Amino acid sequence: MNNAVFLLLGTNLGNLGDNLAAAIHHIGERVGKIVRVSSHYRTAAWGKTDQPEFCNQVIEVETFSSPEEVLTQVLAIETLLGRERKEKWGERLIDIDILYYGDRAVHSPGLIIPHPQLQNRRFTLVPLCEIAPDFVHPVLHKTNSELLEQCPDQLAVHKVEE
Repeated sequence: MNNAVFLLLGTNLGNLGDNLAAAIHHIGERVGKIVRVSSHYRTAAWGKTDQPEFCNQVIEVETFSSPEEVLTQVLAIETLLGRERKEKWGERLIDIDILYYGDRAVHSPGLIIPHPQLQNRRFTLVPLCEIAPDFVHPVLHKTNSELLEQCPDQLAVHKVEE
């Protein structure tokens, strides 16, 4: 069965545009067909603020892989691209989060979908709304646009002119 997966890509070290492009390339090879890609968005670091700003992007991928297989592949891509997990919310070359896996809710050790913080982060919702404003969160039963309107996060998110 073909499933729509939404992934959040983030980076704040090295060449940000190249990091995102490399991640998309490998996701296309390992996870599935890239269907939609948001613009790049810059935002101050969230959670741990004494670090460079982030560049984020959301992509939609059509996949035949299970949620667990998608997680395995995105973690492998992070490692391939040089991600080192030193501290929570710390600097990183690349971060790939699974936001949605179709309309499924998954709650297993090491994997929660929809992403449990999605509705609380403007840096996630702004690019998500660019490509899927009417997609309905399968647990909260609100569209991405509604989630953005109600988002408590006030961190500024700026579209990068390419």
